[in-house]
Amino acid sequence: MATISREEVAHLARLARLAVTDDELDTFAGQLDVILQAVAQVGEVAAVDVPPTSHSVPLTNVFRDDVVVPGLTRDEALSGAPDAEDNRFRVPRILDEEA
Repeated sequence: MATISREEVAHLARLARLAVTDDELDTFAGQLDVILQAVAQVGEVAAVDVPPTSHSVPLTNVFRDDVVVPGLTRDEALSGAPDAEDNRFRVPRILDEEA
């Protein structure tokens, strides 16, 4: 397999908007080459009869079932508010924009 060139690394860096030095181009080229070789090696091992998977072990839903429970009424929710107006929470203006 051909190694990744400095020009390809520089192109990737430009696409990712990364500023890299000449020394880093050489370092990253070597590192990316090792990564690409490892990916190619995994691709060679993959057998036709093995289905693609995203995890090595089966995942099950660990979340609880949604259960409908009564919520607060509007008056209960607004009872703890420092200020309310027209059945809504009243908060200080944070923007200088007019509505």
